[in-house]
Amino acid sequence: MPPTDSELVALARRGDEAAFEQLMLRHQRYVFNLAYRVLGDRSEAEDVTQETFLRAWRGLSRFRGEARFTTWLYRIAHNLCLNRLPGLRRRLLQTEPPDEWLPDPAPHPEAVAERRERLAFLHTQLEQLPEHYRLVLTLRYLQGFSYAEIAAILDVPLGTVKTHIHRARRLLRDRMGEWES
Repeated sequence: MPPTDSELVALARRGDEAAFEQLMLRHQRYVFNLAYRVLGDRSEAEDVTQETFLRAWRGLSRFRGEARFTTWLYRIAHNLCLNRLPGLRRRLLQTEPPDEWLPDPAPHPEAVAERRERLAFLHTQLEQLPEHYRLVLTLRYLQGFSYAEIAAILDVPLGTVKTHIHRARRLLRDRMGEWES
């Protein structure tokens, strides 16, 4: 059984670089996805991912363990993204959905093609949402964070998270209605 994040953090705090490397390998994809969703630029997201782990390593002694390691890590990434936003053009170029979002390859090719088109349309609509709505949806549905964890990551009240998710889902549902038309 692989060690938990808490166990790896404890080892890393004692200077175990291999333990921190395991944490990094375990979470780098998620940090990158968050940064990419916020910034819309692959190169910037890669930079933020690298900087997030560098800051996490340097600040590990200040991690109090009151929240999950991932919540703390995402908070670092989110703050770095916010620092970079003013200078960036916002464009999300992903047109091909990730393979893990696609259904099992056994279905009929036409069904897979329609699913890809629907997901591409969904990505387009998601990209057009205001940044704060796009961010909460990404954290909730793509990263699997709870409402409380999202509130901690974004440093906003829980009610704000619930409101943003509700409004974002409603906007997205309305826009997805265009797909049916």
